[in-house]
Amino acid sequence: MSETPGPTDAAPLRADCGNCFGLCCVALTFSVSADFPVEKKAGDPCHHLRDDSRCGIHDRLRTQGYQGCTVYDCFGAGQRVSQVTFGGRDWREAPGTAGQMFAALPVMRQLHELLWYLTEALTLVPARPVHAEIRPVLAATERLAGSAPDALLEIDVAAHRARVNPLLLRTSELVRAEVRGKKKNRRGADLFGARLKGADLRGADLRGAYLIAADLRGADLRLADLIGADLRDTDLRGADLTGSIFLTQSQVNAAKGDSGTAIPTALVRPAHW
Repeated sequence: MSETPGPTDAAPLRADCGNCFGLCCVALTFSVSADFPVEKKAGDPCHHLRDDSRCGIHDRLRTQGYQGCTVYDCFGAGQRVSQVTFGGRDWREAPGTAGQMFAALPVMRQLHELLWYLTEALTLVPARPVHAEIRPVLAATERLAGSAPDALLEIDVAAHRARVNPLLLRTSELVRAEVRGKKKNRRGADLFGARLKGADLRGADLRGAYLIAADLRGADLRLADLIGADLRDTDLRGADLTGSIFLTQSQVNAAKGDSGTAIPTALVRPAHW
């Protein structure tokens, strides 16, 4: 089994905070929880956001209780909204655009997440039978992401996702078929706190599974489909996620791992591991 290389030409789908106007620090809501120590309404800047759009406590977010900030990933939506959709106009300098800009971020993030999945699907050799169908849908998703502000806010992302999902499902089936024998189907399963240490989950369907605080130490997750799986506080120390498909940076950031955790090359090992 070869390792999934991850999306090619993925730079636009990776967060580039230096080219964003701190949108996630303003547009999103914070609720007091294990992820945030304070309440913050959508549209209100976090009090740690500096005038240069940088975070004043970036190097100590977790110790200050802002774990949610270290988990969040915008798939590059922040810099696209900032530099492309709104042409590089900072919401501070053009306050009339602020509300629309903040509303655009979650829409763009969803579109960029779909772009990540579709782009990854085109790198997967076993999925070649559906590549011809994926390419026009990828192009259509890119066109939607390139919409003007007014049009962007009118996009029915759920309807477009419904068009994309069958292709991702077929991709998953083709890739996971590379693993011989019967594979576990735990799609959408409630595996909260499950004891799965050392489990053989090669080629498993874990789409949308709730793996919160599950023990997956040393588990074999090669070629498993992890799209939408909730990996908050999932213990992945020593686990092998080589070639796992549709795994995202935010999922990895939310989990617990160590130097022995093998992740796809397209993703970055979190600093807190």
